[in-house]
Amino acid sequence: MTNPPPTTSTRPQPPAGETYVWVTGMGLTIGLVMILFLLGLILRNGIGVFWPRRVAEVTFREERDTRFREGLRTLGVILLEQDRDIRDLTPEQIESPDPADRREKQLFIGNRDVYGQSFAFFNAGNIAAIDYPDNVIRAERLEWGDALLFPVRLHSRDGVEILADDPAFDGTLNRLVREVGDRRREINRIERFAIGRINLQMRDLELRERFFARQDALTPEQEAEYATVRQRMAELQAEYDPLAAQAGVLRARQMEYTLDYRVISGEARSMPVGHIVHYYYPNRLNTPARVRLMAHHIWDFLSGYPREANTEGGIFPAIFGTFVMTLIMSIAVMPFGVMAAIYLREYARQGSLVRAVRIAINNLAGVPSIVFGIFGLGFFVYLVGGTIDNLFFPQALPTPTFGTGGIMWASLTLALMTVPVVIVATEEALAAVSRGVREGSLACGASKWQTIQRLVLPASAPGILTGLVLAMARGAGEVAPLMLVGVVALAPNLPIDSMFPFIHLERKFMHMGFHIYDLGFQSPDSEAAKPMVFATTLVLILLVVVLNLLAIMVRNHLRKKYAADTF
Repeated sequence: MTNPPPTTSTRPQPPAGETYVWVTGMGLTIGLVMILFLLGLILRNGIGVFWPRRVAEVTFREERDTRFREGLRTLGVILLEQDRDIRDLTPEQIESPDPADRREKQLFIGNRDVYGQSFAFFNAGNIAAIDYPDNVIRAERLEWGDALLFPVRLHSRDGVEILADDPAFDGTLNRLVREVGDRRREINRIERFAIGRINLQMRDLELRERFFARQDALTPEQEAEYATVRQRMAELQAEYDPLAAQAGVLRARQMEYTLDYRVISGEARSMPVGHIVHYYYPNRLNTPARVRLMAHHIWDFLSGYPREANTEGGIFPAIFGTFVMTLIMSIAVMPFGVMAAIYLREYARQGSLVRAVRIAINNLAGVPSIVFGIFGLGFFVYLVGGTIDNLFFPQALPTPTFGTGGIMWASLTLALMTVPVVIVATEEALAAVSRGVREGSLACGASKWQTIQRLVLPASAPGILTGLVLAMARGAGEVAPLMLVGVVALAPNLPIDSMFPFIHLERKFMHMGFHIYDLGFQSPDSEAAKPMVFATTLVLILLVVVLNLLAIMVRNHLRKKYAADTF
């Protein structure tokens, strides 16, 4: 008996390696989902900061904490509802059939000057009712954060008084807030620009005056210069006094009107109208009004200056500082990175030494950023900056000018950190240019440098810009080295302004990455700072995307320009 022949399957077999294609595709999909989830979380929380939410009056079933409420009521913006920590639950709450007994609501209660905090958690099962009163005001203040209040009356030093139920109350308060806002901007213009310019000049003159005062004996030329300095100081003081008096008059006018109000605890309080930045009735707004107010909040956030330990106000100095630092870093890193790559690829004799240099460059790209910060502090700040001070600013010593952290040293430190990325990308781009192009150019009589300048570099420009994009993306988000070489939590002056010499590379600056760190870990009220952290993170991501898009647009333009060439 013979065995039957083996049966062969006619089912088509998958090509070799198709499983790995599916695995890598799944990995890419998971990565994209994670990135989109993170961006969606930041976008949701960042945009939600600016949306004007309604203010709720919450009524409780029983009274347990009277710090934030009057009797059985409290006032606040409901932000979230979540499960309570089981360690905080009583046995009755754990066994309760009502799931609300095991949940809690977070409310923004405002009025930090009254309660000592801006946020509070309440047991959801203890809530009996939630109402939205029409007469509650949310006021953004210069100090102590936002206030949730019930207005009582307006009164002035001259005895003018308008009660909250008067039909003219809202119009009058709105007009007064606009007027104090105009005066506040005028005060800022006087103090930040006019008086600021005088203060900078007087500071330089005071340093020179101190230098002359330290000398044992002055030459006739130094005595004449000393007299000129003192005369100029007197002239600047004569300019300063009327400006300071004008700012003082405007500040006094900010206190002419006072708003009396009460909080939900029943306590009667008052504040000058000059302390109100903006106010609105959150429970009277319709959807179009909320959208307009949201746009107003976003603009104030992007164009304003920070207040209240950076937890209030805007982030314009941080945006400007991040942009300028990234721009200076890019200008510094490109020439050195490209020149180093050209030498290694086109001129250096390939051998063990060049291979060692390439290994060192690749290893340099993996060095922790804080190491570059320490190097920048020692080399750029202390050595180079100290030498510049000794040579060009001896009259300012012992007060350093360049021998301390500044935006120039921060930019150069990040340029040093990102130069390996540019070198590697440039070398790859140069290697991608066909050897025939070089040989044809040399055969036509062109020199090696002419070949590189007119043919190789233009053809490799898209790849070089790819390296710049990667360098900008890494440098713009770094924080650790900047903490050592120039970034501060609050900078009074921008590194670029209208005062001569217009670009002040020695100044310290604000950076959005450090601003996020300062808000998240150094803020006195972490809950109040959390919304600002998401909003600032969203702006930082958008800034990096915009900078990268600009570089990508230039790269694509060059790629199309040389697409017809064959290499």
